[in-house]
Amino acid sequence: MTQVFEQSIQINATAAVVERCITDLGLMHRWLNPALRCEPVGEVWSTDISSQSRFIIQIPLFQPTLKSVVVERQPGLVVWEFQGFFQGRDRWECQPVAKGTCLLNRFEFTIPNPIVSWGFNNFAAAWTKEDMQAQLRRLKRVAEEVQISP
Repeated sequence: MTQVFEQSIQINATAAVVERCITDLGLMHRWLNPALRCEPVGEVWSTDISSQSRFIIQIPLFQPTLKSVVVERQPGLVVWEFQGFFQGRDRWECQPVAKGTCLLNRFEFTIPNPIVSWGFNNFAAAWTKEDMQAQLRRLKRVAEEVQISP
């Protein structure tokens, strides 16, 4: 069963600045959940089509990893497709509006393992939704700081 978590936030920064916060690894680590680490597969970080990365959840004794590849890339849009304990896509779209940018994040996924799916749905789904909203608020703060002092 496919699940979709979607949220958006109004950011008082240009779409170019918001996109930079999504595509620049240093800026990304300022708004990602501190328990989540992202690293390139290979030596160079990129959000070009076919670029690969790993998102690692840093849990003591167990570090679940999602391997991802950029499958869509346009100005203002990055879509990562991932495989692992989740399978799906994470879409980030910057939509210019009158006073900045509306950032839309759509996390669409399935969990193939029924035990992992049960555990996620019963214990982690609500936390994940809340964390994704908190992540957008952190990204907003970073983008608005960058907008003021690039």
